[in-house]
Amino acid sequence: MYYELSKPEKKIARQIIEKGLQHELKTGIKNLEAIISEWKLKNKDHHDTYHLLYKSITDFDKGIARRYDRMTGSNYIWIIAGQLADGVITKQDLEPFNEEVKNIIALLTS
Repeated sequence: MYYELSKPEKKIARQIIEKGLQHELKTGIKNLEAIISEWKLKNKDHHDTYHLLYKSITDFDKGIARRYDRMTGSNYIWIIAGQLADGVITKQDLEPFNEEVKNIIALLTS
């Protein structure tokens, strides 16, 4: 499915995508924080904790890269649909869009 967003719609899309990205980054940092907290509280092995942190970061980075690398206007709707499906953004975040765009995103997430 292809829909060409207008310039104003692309601006809205970038704002929504940025909000979702910030949410994902915050979640990723909280996961790292949890690993470090467990290391401190339970006196976990430094080597094991380092590898756990490294794996967590690399896995997280792959997910972020898959969604946001090579982000162009033609992919904005797909990115937003993915964010919505993953619960990174809500339907309320889509309110600035017209009904046609909201319907396309709803179709992609169903």
